[in-house]
Amino acid sequence: MMIVDTHCHALPHWFEPVETLLHQMNANGVEKATLVQVRGQFDNRYIMECVQRFPGRFSAVAIVDTDTSDAPETLAHWVSQGAEGVRLSPTTRSPGSDPLAIWRKAAELGIPVSCLGSADGFTSPLFEQVVKEFPGLPIIIEHLGGIGRDEAPPYPTFRKILALAQYPNTYIKVHGLGEICHRPMPFPVPMRFPNIPPFMAMTYDAFGASHIMWGSDFPPVAGREGYRNALQWTMEHLAFRSEGDKEWIFGKTALSLFKFAR
Repeated sequence: MMIVDTHCHALPHWFEPVETLLHQMNANGVEKATLVQVRGQFDNRYIMECVQRFPGRFSAVAIVDTDTSDAPETLAHWVSQGAEGVRLSPTTRSPGSDPLAIWRKAAELGIPVSCLGSADGFTSPLFEQVVKEFPGLPIIIEHLGGIGRDEAPPYPTFRKILALAQYPNTYIKVHGLGEICHRPMPFPVPMRFPNIPPFMAMTYDAFGASHIMWGSDFPPVAGREGYRNALQWTMEHLAFRSEGDKEWIFGKTALSLFKFAR
C-alpha cells in the first residue's frame, strides 16, 4: 500500500525544513506528501523548490493574498511554477465585482482547494454556496472541519459539517487522534487515548473512503502524539470495511487529486 501524507508544513524559517520531514517519511514508510503552505506566507518559492529537488515525493499547495485584486493572476503564476492546489478559508471572498473570483480561478486552473477554518466557517451558508457554485472544483476540508475536542454528543456542529458530504466535490482530511482527544496525564503505558470521540468513524460513514485522506499535520503533530503514532494509531482506530478502503484513505484519494509531479 502506498501511503501519502496530505498535510505537512515545511519552511526553513518556521517549523522545520523539508529534510526533517523526509526523515519522518522515510522512517515510517510514507512515499509522498503534500506540502501545505503556512498561513500568512505568500512566498511559495521554498515549497516549489522542494517539489523540484525531490521529484515524485512532494506536491505543493500554495497560498496567495486573497485581499489583493490580482490574486487570481498570482495563483495562475504559482500553478505555472508547479503548485497543484491553493489553500483558502471557507469564507474567503475576493475584492471587486466578483467575490468568488479566486475560487473561480482555481476551478479554471483545474486545481483542488484545501480549506482551513473553524467549524463556524464550514457550517456557514457562505461555504455551502461555494461548494454548490463550483461542482467541478474539488474542495478539501482540513482538520475534520475544525471540530473541537469538547464537542459533546450528539455532535450537532460536526453533523452539519458531515452534511457537506452530499456534494460530490467535497473531501475531508483526518489527522492524528491527538487532534480530537485530550492528552492523558499522567501517560498510561502503553500510551493510548481513552474515550476517543467517534469523529473519524462518523466521517467514514458520511464521506466514504474515496473522499477521505490522511494527513499528519507535520510538524505541529510533534506536540501531540508524534508523526509515527499519528499514522499508526489512526490506522488502528478506524474499523475499515475493506483493505481497499484503507488504501483510499491513506493514499489513493490523494493520488486522485494531486499529481506529485507525474
